[in-house]
Amino acid sequence: MTRSSALRRARLRALAKINLDLRVLAKRPDGYHELRTVFQTISLSDTLEIAFTPQRKTEIAIDDPAAIPDNLTVRAARLVLDALRITGKVEMRLVKRIPMGAGLGGGSSDAAAVLLALPVLAGRILPLARACDLAQQLGSDVTFFLLGGAAAAIGRGAELFPLPDVPARYGVLVAPGLHISTADAYRALSPNLTTELQQNKIFSFGCQVWAGGLSAAACNDFEAVVFPRHPRLASLKKRLVRAGASPALMTGSGSAIFGLFRSRAEVSRALAEMKKENAFRISLVSRARYHAMWWRALEEHITHGIWPPQSRYAP
Repeated sequence: MTRSSALRRARLRALAKINLDLRVLAKRPDGYHELRTVFQTISLSDTLEIAFTPQRKTEIAIDDPAAIPDNLTVRAARLVLDALRITGKVEMRLVKRIPMGAGLGGGSSDAAAVLLALPVLAGRILPLARACDLAQQLGSDVTFFLLGGAAAAIGRGAELFPLPDVPARYGVLVAPGLHISTADAYRALSPNLTTELQQNKIFSFGCQVWAGGLSAAACNDFEAVVFPRHPRLASLKKRLVRAGASPALMTGSGSAIFGLFRSRAEVSRALAEMKKENAFRISLVSRARYHAMWWRALEEHITHGIWPPQSRYAP
């Protein structure tokens, strides 16, 4: 990255998410399905280095080994500069560790990282409501990563309600590398979305949320249509359950499967059993821990104790 006396930089962790519960309801007038889900940030993360230098012309560059077309981080940077009505050079280096296309929200989290950090480095204030507006232009999951922790989400997944932080839990996440078409999964579910079934889902989801989002009754509706087409995923879930996971679920529309355990020792045994798989040790990241992580990453540039992080350079 360029070195300049006016340059400000930061090194950030963009965390993944899992769905602790996911119910799919009827299709909405806008063509999307109505959802009920519980999002939870986890410790697995990408790393994003970002630098900003004021200049008359806007330049946005990203060093991304994955070379993702139409990268959300680039789009997010442009939206921020336009919203703040400023120009400058934005340089980013993205190191991916969150498996792509696995239902973990890696691209959304990377984009949210830009929405949170770039205004700070540019010395401007981007109010949370405006940041949420920009997040919606990038994707339904992006808004959640502006907040972190545990949250119930309805609608398309962007109408969020914070849930109390759950006790620290540890787990194993397996990413088998299968590509699951989200559009195909929705199409397969649609014929079974009767009015009576939807009412039952709404009631059971409410009970799940009141239970704190973590219970043996947790479910992911996509498993019913994805597992028959990809039996390996069903097998991975069964292996986690046999290892003592409760709950064990697919996240999003797949293909990652996670299991939560009572102790770190159980996690270690489960990882040993999954040693031939692409498996990760994870922990749930509370909202308080999520905010503290961001304050530490941006500490030289911010006024402490404010969310979202506020630039100390702001006029």
